[in-house]
Amino acid sequence: MSLYALLLATAEAGHEDISQTPSWIWPEGYEIAFGGLASVIVFGLLFWKAGPVVKKGMQARTDRIQKDLDGAAAALSSAAAEAADIRQAKGDIESERSRLLADADMTAAQVLRDGRARIEAEVIEVEAKAADDLVQLESRSGDELRGEIARLSAEVSDRLVVDQLDSATHNDLIESFIAKVGASK
Repeated sequence: MSLYALLLATAEAGHEDISQTPSWIWPEGYEIAFGGLASVIVFGLLFWKAGPVVKKGMQARTDRIQKDLDGAAAALSSAAAEAADIRQAKGDIESERSRLLADADMTAAQVLRDGRARIEAEVIEVEAKAADDLVQLESRSGDELRGEIARLSAEVSDRLVVDQLDSATHNDLIESFIAKVGASK
């Protein structure tokens, strides 16, 4: 048999159910008295012991929120000041940009002048070296030409001498050369 069936059988048998009260809304009077007294004691203890802790926690929460609000206001005013500085600096940036561009133009012009002067000096130096090289080349070619002329003249004179000299004159010349060389020793 189930519990429900047992309760139903008991109710039918006319037995009084002790879990039932005479009113379906209100409990018994002694329950109200003891429950009310217990509630007053519990609420009184909570108010007495937990009240200051709750009040202190709420005050700390209020202080923390106020501190956050003050910090946010300070950050807002700081950001507004920085924004004003940035806006002012933006005007300074344009003038600084113009000044830097002017400086760059002057520097570029100076570098260009210096480069041209250096190139002109190098050109003068290269021209002077080329002129020296030409003088040396003329001197060398003149020396080579004189040497070639002397060699050719010697060959021609040897041929002329050999062709023009007879053997007796030739022997006399050789003998006089040997005598001069022997005398100079």
